[in-house]
Amino acid sequence: MTYFSDLGLTRRRLGAALLGAFLSGAFLAGCSEKKPMFSSIDITGAEYGKNFALPDQDGQVRRLPDFAGKVVVVFFGFTQCPDVCPTTLAELAEVKKLLGKDGERLQALFVTVDPERDTPTLLKAYMANFDPSFLALRPAPESLEAVAKDFKIYYRKVPGATPTSYTMDHSAGSYIYDTKGQLRLFTQYGSGASVLAADIGVLMR
Repeated sequence: MTYFSDLGLTRRRLGAALLGAFLSGAFLAGCSEKKPMFSSIDITGAEYGKNFALPDQDGQVRRLPDFAGKVVVVFFGFTQCPDVCPTTLAELAEVKKLLGKDGERLQALFVTVDPERDTPTLLKAYMANFDPSFLALRPAPESLEAVAKDFKIYYRKVPGATPTSYTMDHSAGSYIYDTKGQLRLFTQYGSGASVLAADIGVLMR
């Protein structure tokens, strides 16, 4: 009789232990956040490109906190760029359309690497070709190197036939910040509007 009583007690204890383990596992699974999957390169936690203070095409100094609640895409280029820059900005305009009503929560920032030629007037006219909400930022020529270093972007002046006919080599990717101003993604040139819209949609959610 004692043997069967001990066996029943052991089974009850084992059952209780298994139930406890199951509930504990279910609780932990429910509390852990599933890491979002992106097509762009996830650089969450990067220790660069954390902020800036640059005048826009209207002379207003802009900083990342100004765009709280929006996903911010930062791209470096210049207005006389023949292909990469207009293609990227046109793609971002298409992304905004694909996002529908959430498109109002997307802020594109174009930072010129050619402040000598890209005057505020020229930048304003250039941005108007893509979307009225897009902003161009213009570092002072003497501070451009520091800005580029802070964002780990490459740029180089390539001489032309005349002193003013030079072109600019520069990084072609874009940085994407979430709605809290945290740098999250790096997207390579030519990723496509639909892919970019999907990634930005995840950050908005």
